[in-house]
Amino acid sequence: MLTDAASLYAALLAHDHRFDGRFYVGVTSTGVYCRPVCRVRTPRAENCRFFGNAAAAEAAGFRPCLRCRPELAPGQGAIDASTRLAWAAAQRIEAGQLAEFGLNGLADRLGVSDRHLRRVFAEAFGVTPVAYTQTQRLLLAKRLLTDTTLPVTEVAMAAGFGSLRRFNALFQSRYGLSPSGLRQANPSSAAGDGLRFELAFRPPFDWPRLLAFLAGRCVAGVEEVASGCYRRSVCCRSVGVVHTGWLSISLGNRHPAIAVSVSPSLVRVLPMVLAGARRLCDLDCEPQAVAQALGPLAAGAPGLRVPGAFDGFEMAVRAVLGQQVTVKAAHTLAGRLAAAFGESIETPFAAIGRLFPTAERLAQVASEEICSLGIVRQRAIAVLALAKAVASGRLDLGPAADVPATLAQLEALPGIGRWTAQYVALRALGWPDAWPSGDRALITSLGAASAADADATADAWRPWRSYATLHLWRRLSESTAKQGEHA
Repeated sequence: MLTDAASLYAALLAHDHRFDGRFYVGVTSTGVYCRPVCRVRTPRAENCRFFGNAAAAEAAGFRPCLRCRPELAPGQGAIDASTRLAWAAAQRIEAGQLAEFGLNGLADRLGVSDRHLRRVFAEAFGVTPVAYTQTQRLLLAKRLLTDTTLPVTEVAMAAGFGSLRRFNALFQSRYGLSPSGLRQANPSSAAGDGLRFELAFRPPFDWPRLLAFLAGRCVAGVEEVASGCYRRSVCCRSVGVVHTGWLSISLGNRHPAIAVSVSPSLVRVLPMVLAGARRLCDLDCEPQAVAQALGPLAAGAPGLRVPGAFDGFEMAVRAVLGQQVTVKAAHTLAGRLAAAFGESIETPFAAIGRLFPTAERLAQVASEEICSLGIVRQRAIAVLALAKAVASGRLDLGPAADVPATLAQLEALPGIGRWTAQYVALRALGWPDAWPSGDRALITSLGAASAADADATADAWRPWRSYATLHLWRRLSESTAKQGEHA
């Protein structure tokens, strides 16, 4: 990452997309801050101040550019260990957890005191967690005012403001425009009550392979892939209220971004939904860094992403069901579980009408009921233990969970071994360095004599072994397909 002003200004002059979202430039002559890819007239170097995030720029008195729209910049992935706590807190804030649990509750979930969290966060981001949250809310409101036709009152509530008066005053003081004034200056092209957003990524981005991976694992009634779109049912809990609906994801047409459509019923939990879509598509990936670390292994599919999970508990259950069975058998069993214990919902898609059962629901089910679906008793016991651990709050499978602690907790549960725990880390926790040791496909793809030999080879790919895993699975799958063509 560039740190000196001269290098940052050179990146600004180049409008290099690799730095989009990595820094912002505040222009003292206009009072506006921009992304490094902004196409307005480049300011003079002496008028530029550089910031690592939007919150720091706003704390310094700059307002967001209406042209490049800082709220549309791609996010940042897991960073070095010295600032990982702050990164984890930011991920949880963006998923709405500060509003849900407060600063003390957020600190508890991260295993630190609120005082320590404030200090570490301020060192990493230059602002307090509360100030960072306020900026995130304002930027979401700005996006909703620009991209939707939601009434201003609904925008305020969706962005997390409990008072319309407070929202109007803060928006005016921070951005120099009233919410209605911004909307008049930027009339939305959205139709009706549709909620459609673009979430940016750093190219390259291998959407076809990501979509194919998801398509091969869709849970009947919960997910589908059709016409180049991934769709699924959604359930989010916020401040004790459950919100249900659907989302649809496709590749954006104009920018390096995915297009996300969200049902209006989820407007009050938009931060959670959009954060879930980011995790599912691994939008915070650093493709250049991955390519450099993996070398020839990644050359055949640049931009390959690690398919994440919208809901960590759901993915963990599916990982348990996938033990020692085929991919098809695993998602068939998951579909039966959803049909038996998931709630039905209405969606505009004929193939989607079920929610995956929550941890609280499955924790109340007898093992015999799960076994009756064709799930072997050992797996049923593991699913119940997992559900009870999550429902009780003892196990956290949410965004930016403590990976080492979570792995240890998972492996302590009956029926969950190292492979399953690492697969959960790879997909549910979005951990870039997961490695499902002992996986037969990985050993075969590497041509290794044993799991230990495969592990030794994979050490060279730290901290990107999750991406190495996907590339090795891809390489074996494509090799098998070619052999079938010549058979």
